[in-house]
Amino acid sequence: MRRRELTAMVSGLLWLGGWQESAQAGFLSQADASAGVRAALERGAVAAVGLLGKQDGFLGNPKVRIPLPGFLNDAAKVLKFTGQQKRVDELTKAMNRAAEAAVPEARDMLVNAAKTISVQDALKIVRGGDTSVTDYFAGRTRSPLTTKFLPIVTEATAKVSLAEKYNAVAAKATGLGLVKKEDANIQNYVTRKALDGLYVMIGEEEKKIRQDPVGTGSDLLRKVFG
Repeated sequence: MRRRELTAMVSGLLWLGGWQESAQAGFLSQADASAGVRAALERGAVAAVGLLGKQDGFLGNPKVRIPLPGFLNDAAKVLKFTGQQKRVDELTKAMNRAAEAAVPEARDMLVNAAKTISVQDALKIVRGGDTSVTDYFAGRTRSPLTTKFLPIVTEATAKVSLAEKYNAVAAKATGLGLVKKEDANIQNYVTRKALDGLYVMIGEEEKKIRQDPVGTGSDLLRKVFG
């Protein structure tokens, strides 16, 4: 019987990914561990949306600022010398403003994904590397958020004539192998980059929680990640 109890105890410890409280408090419960991950996910998601979903959230942040697609970025060097730099700058600004306008739409979906995370997924996040949170959110929300973001991005970029001209030229360039298929449409490109930036910032917020759980002011996060 004792051997069976010991085996169960060891299995339980491994299943929790090695999480421990202090020696006096004993092992961290599965409920606390799962709740801690949910809290960390929700906090990270809300913080990331708040940082990005405002003016210059993308444009003013070098970590997520959306550059022109490779093909247009190269062409911009030529346009600069033909007096059309202003038009290129307008498109760059419009692309980033579109992302800033779309990101707030992600808040409810991300929060729901955080609140409904399974114990198994919580364990994967704890055992995973630096991209574990990004991988989780991307797997759960990228497809539906793409659907939500695209109309907003399309409306924002439609105000810039160079956007449609890019699409026309890029479509032909794709057939020649000069443009990647995923970069041939400016609206799809911005939507993808907006989501990439969102997940990057969620990951940044997770790092802060892991590095300084006490600083979060949350007893649960301190208990789980401290």
